[in-house]
Amino acid sequence: MENAEREATGLRDDADGVGGAWRDAPCPVVVADRAGTVAALNTAAAAAFPGLRPDTPLRRGAPPWLTAAHRALTASPDLPAPAPKSVRGSHAGRDFTAHATLTAGGRRVVWWLIDDSELSAAREALRGEREQAALLARASGELLSSLNERHCRETTARLSARYLADAAVLVSPGRGGGLPVTYGLRGADPVHAVVRADVRSVPGLTEALQGLPPTPSRWIPPDALPEWAVPPGFEGPVDSVAVIPLPGPGVPAGALILLRRGANRSSSDREEVFARLFAVRAGAALAAARMYAEQAGITATLMHELLPPRLRAVQGVEYAGGYRPSGSGERVGGDFYDVHPGAGGTADTLAVLGDVCGKGLDAAVLTGRIRNTLHALLPEADDHHRLLTLLNSALTTSRHTRFATLVLASVRRLPDGALLRLTSAGHPPPLIVRADGAVEEAATHGSLIGVLPAVHSTTATTKLAPGESCLLFTDGITEARGGPLGDTLFGTGRLRRALTGCARLPAEAIVERVQTLVADWVGPRPHDDMALTAITLPPTTRPDDADRPTQGRLTP
Repeated sequence: MENAEREATGLRDDADGVGGAWRDAPCPVVVADRAGTVAALNTAAAAAFPGLRPDTPLRRGAPPWLTAAHRALTASPDLPAPAPKSVRGSHAGRDFTAHATLTAGGRRVVWWLIDDSELSAAREALRGEREQAALLARASGELLSSLNERHCRETTARLSARYLADAAVLVSPGRGGGLPVTYGLRGADPVHAVVRADVRSVPGLTEALQGLPPTPSRWIPPDALPEWAVPPGFEGPVDSVAVIPLPGPGVPAGALILLRRGANRSSSDREEVFARLFAVRAGAALAAARMYAEQAGITATLMHELLPPRLRAVQGVEYAGGYRPSGSGERVGGDFYDVHPGAGGTADTLAVLGDVCGKGLDAAVLTGRIRNTLHALLPEADDHHRLLTLLNSALTTSRHTRFATLVLASVRRLPDGALLRLTSAGHPPPLIVRADGAVEEAATHGSLIGVLPAVHSTTATTKLAPGESCLLFTDGITEARGGPLGDTLFGTGRLRRALTGCARLPAEAIVERVQTLVADWVGPRPHDDMALTAITLPPTTRPDDADRPTQGRLTP
């Protein structure tokens, strides 16, 4: 047995410098001379390369990459050459790294072949995991780049068709009137549609859309796929179909139908895990986008009621309003204005401008409460003090601890002008702009609303002639800080000087001029809510002039 083995492998003791340690090596070892003839090989090499025999050319049994490496190494006539580099290659499904050792005389080369199959498999698995992790990170970034639900659906369908299958159908939970689907086709833009279909026509889709309990991916026969579940333009037979749920936080976000071509495109365990990880991220993004859309819709509805109204001329008297919230991302805040024609059952028009303590949505909620209460108290509008008393009682008995300041202006049209009754409740007194440019301050003052059990107020009466105006404003105007160093108040004096040039201007022009000056003064610096209302009797007007709308200004 030992002799036969020595005959087959050429194993023998020699003294040419090769030595005998390689014979019992666990890895394949091949000894070849400079001409490329095999001198000897060990048992492991004989098993790995059955075509190799002693005294035969290396090329007859060794893989081409090893033969080429041996030829390149022995091509130089000046052996022994510098230490050769290792070479790598595959043979019979195994990966090898071959290391060369020259004999002492340089007549032969000993090739030590290390089996790297398991290491290569581990490297390949690691490379695949890294690629999938990178893809998941990229997909998460794209999915979370926007809270727009339509964009999220398009991104999910597009990425699914690119990384998970040849085509994908994203099925969203129905909201009545049809089933929302988004078709994704590799190399094409996603397509949205609403189909009239029964989810039960796709096996496993009902469970995937319900989301509870967690439903695993389900492979279904391609012939069970209805026509609506195949993306338009998808060519070629469908060879495999998977239904994957998209779990959301507490609610199902939908399901994916993945379509693949090719009989060998069945999913491996690693691909199955990748698909489910992708589904988790897509489900979270879709659920977040849907919740944001629903909350944005509710907020928009509520905001619509809180936004300043569009003002119009009443009985020839112009009303214009302007509002700028404190935050650049906010649309409402604690300042407000309203105009109520025919308040108190009389021909008077009641203009109200107020300022609630605080900023943002919390202040806006109380603003809405005050506006609604004032609207309910319009029958008492002829008596400013009583109206303020009733409003104060409503606020002091509520759970709100914020206070507010108000200014009321009752406007009655006269044949030769307009009569104004002005009442301040802790608010800056209105300014009257006369036709000659003189600016006067109304002699009214009063206590805050929502703080003390009783309110105190004085009412001032004035008359507007044609070309004259009355400006109601909140302290966000006069207390706006700006200037060269950014710490100087705009102030009442600067406001009065600005109004000097507003004589005989329309109400809209006055509001626009003041807002522009204050915006330039503040610049990009933080500021409080700002609101103002101009009441103007145009230079030429009659009491029976048709009412016409005027534009309220909402400055971002």
